[in-house]
Amino acid sequence: MPSAAGRKRSCAIWRRARWACRLRLPFIRLRGVTVRPSLVIFDCDGVLVDSEGIANRALAAAVTAHGLALDEAGSRREFVGLSMTSVMARIEVLTGKALPPDWLPRLQAETYDGFRAGLQAVPGIAAAVAAVRSAGLATCVASSGTPDKMALTLGLTGLAPLFEGRIFSALEVRHGKPAPDLFLHAAARMGHEPGKSVVVEDSVPGVTGAVAAGMRALGFARETDARLLAAAGAETFTDMAALPALLGLQP
Repeated sequence: MPSAAGRKRSCAIWRRARWACRLRLPFIRLRGVTVRPSLVIFDCDGVLVDSEGIANRALAAAVTAHGLALDEAGSRREFVGLSMTSVMARIEVLTGKALPPDWLPRLQAETYDGFRAGLQAVPGIAAAVAAVRSAGLATCVASSGTPDKMALTLGLTGLAPLFEGRIFSALEVRHGKPAPDLFLHAAARMGHEPGKSVVVEDSVPGVTGAVAAGMRALGFARETDARLLAAAGAETFTDMAALPALLGLQP
């Protein structure tokens, strides 16, 4: 039987949990006590599909051709997590000159050819999503990518059926990541409160947007520096097999 001090400590933990829920605060974990979310929002690139390397190699080549020498690592550092509109604006600032009208169509063609040649799902993601869905949690995708891009990448990797009708793009909101708009839009469309939603992200802009939306952010640090994701407010992990436990789901 717990001691009086132990009972008092347990009661205090549950009082704080109830207080947080009444105020609709984000997902919380108190000394091993896990409060499950009702909605899990997945980023697409780098979280569902292993596309960042392909996309950033193509982007780096396109930026270099425009006059600014950039490699894949530099492209990731400057642009990961941003919408293409934001990427293009950033390139024009960095280079000091406007992009030609055919720049984006050429980049998209080269990137999509790369996807068709070798795009794979992120290891373990299908099983992780299946576990989340089996536990009764709602799921959706919220990405800076365009609907056409997500249709291609999710289709190529066989993940599209897992999110049919629940895929949201930054084109649907006024401000993309790092603003909270996209995540709030996704939660509203799914019918869930922000404070009961969790976002799985692999970029600093994405984590920043999730935190600004009042949502718990899980930072997938397989290819991103975990320290940067943590500094933005995420709890980091490197293996999708760990996701169900992070969400408080039973094995």
